[in-house]
Amino acid sequence: MGQAEMSKGKTVITYGTFDVLHVGHVRLLRRLKEMGDRLIVAVSTDEFNTGKGKRCLMPFEQRVELVESIRYVDLVIPEECWEQKVDDIQKHSVDIFAIGNDWEGAFDDLKAYCEVKYLPRTEGVSTTGLKGLLSAFDNGKIEQLHEALNILKSLAEDLS
Repeated sequence: MGQAEMSKGKTVITYGTFDVLHVGHVRLLRRLKEMGDRLIVAVSTDEFNTGKGKRCLMPFEQRVELVESIRYVDLVIPEECWEQKVDDIQKHSVDIFAIGNDWEGAFDDLKAYCEVKYLPRTEGVSTTGLKGLLSAFDNGKIEQLHEALNILKSLAEDLS
């Protein structure tokens, strides 16, 4: 191995929506950064998420701004389609593609271009879970409002 190869740092890339940014995301990004010297994060665009049937709470530009502010991240790029991964790997000289193990096996075809790693997710926290809590909270408040309206209607009827 030549001197240039020995001094070349590893580049790691990952992909995600990063909606409702939480500690699981930060821990994942820290682990990814520990695998190499440069971490690239591809954030799914709103249009791409719509095509996947995903609805985001935050627009793309805000999600990018949040991910860029994390100290482990060196570069943020847009993820516009499933097919761009090979081009991204080649364009950015990526050594490692890494993603959560909920995608286990889904990106094994990328092994022809770089190392592929599936990492365990952070126990007890997920965007889906947080969105479910928010939804339950919203539905609970809506139900309380309906009950309050029914009480007011009943009182109004009693007074008339």
